[in-house]
Amino acid sequence: MTQVKEGDTVRIHYTGTLADGETFDSSQGRDPLEFTVGSGQIIPGLESALPGMAVGEKKTVEVPAAEAYGDADPDAKQAVPRADIPEDIPLDIGTRLQVQTPQGQVMPVTVAEVTEEQVILDANHPLAGQDLTFAIEVVDIT
Repeated sequence: MTQVKEGDTVRIHYTGTLADGETFDSSQGRDPLEFTVGSGQIIPGLESALPGMAVGEKKTVEVPAAEAYGDADPDAKQAVPRADIPEDIPLDIGTRLQVQTPQGQVMPVTVAEVTEEQVILDANHPLAGQDLTFAIEVVDIT
């Protein structure tokens, strides 16, 4: 029976959940996720769980924050004067926006806090600092 090894292209079905059991992503109802093992296309903690698995095998993988999207970086939060944000931009807590850096790079941010004077934008990945659990099934190995 063929087992997953580094360099293989695999297809997996997965469901990712947070510590409270909330599902944050799933391939349910979609095509399986396809990637090359060892290429860094997925988070390290999930990728390292695949070698040795066979087609049809299922497992649950606990991925600590450091092996997922990393710890939340307090330096990734930026205060912006509220007056500098156009009035038509929604500023509800949790709203995802895109900002352009002075170098012209587009960066996704989340509205983290809003006061009368400023808006705190958070450039951390939304799952940074969180331990994740994945239920995975290997569908194909090539």
